[in-house]
Amino acid sequence: MNYNRAIIIGNITKDPELKALPSGGSVCNFSIATNRTWMDKTSGKKQEAVEFHNVVVFGRMADNVAQYIRKGSQLLVEGRIQTRSWEGKDGKKNYRTEIVAESIQFGAKPRDEGRPSSPLNEEQEIDIADIPF
Repeated sequence: MNYNRAIIIGNITKDPELKALPSGGSVCNFSIATNRTWMDKTSGKKQEAVEFHNVVVFGRMADNVAQYIRKGSQLLVEGRIQTRSWEGKDGKKNYRTEIVAESIQFGAKPRDEGRPSSPLNEEQEIDIADIPF
């Protein structure tokens, strides 16, 4: 029995690229960064490694990703791993391994740098008399 399944959760590295197929369907390409952390046994220091994953989405899901997702958005992607090959203009054979998404769940949206994460600024004080109950 063989099983080809990839499940990743990470952040979009740049805005997705939406293209139209000759058949009239849509295809959307983007990449997701994932990271892992561990403690180095020899030095005792925390280590971190980042991996970048190419993702391709087809059809209505491609349209939704292109419309709602931006750089920094968090996504859970579930799909299969596929390697494509093509011959470049220079005659060299190129390969690209990607996840063909079958299911996507939107996660946290990226924070705007100029806007606070909550409606209250840290300097504001709340007057107890203003609370309606």
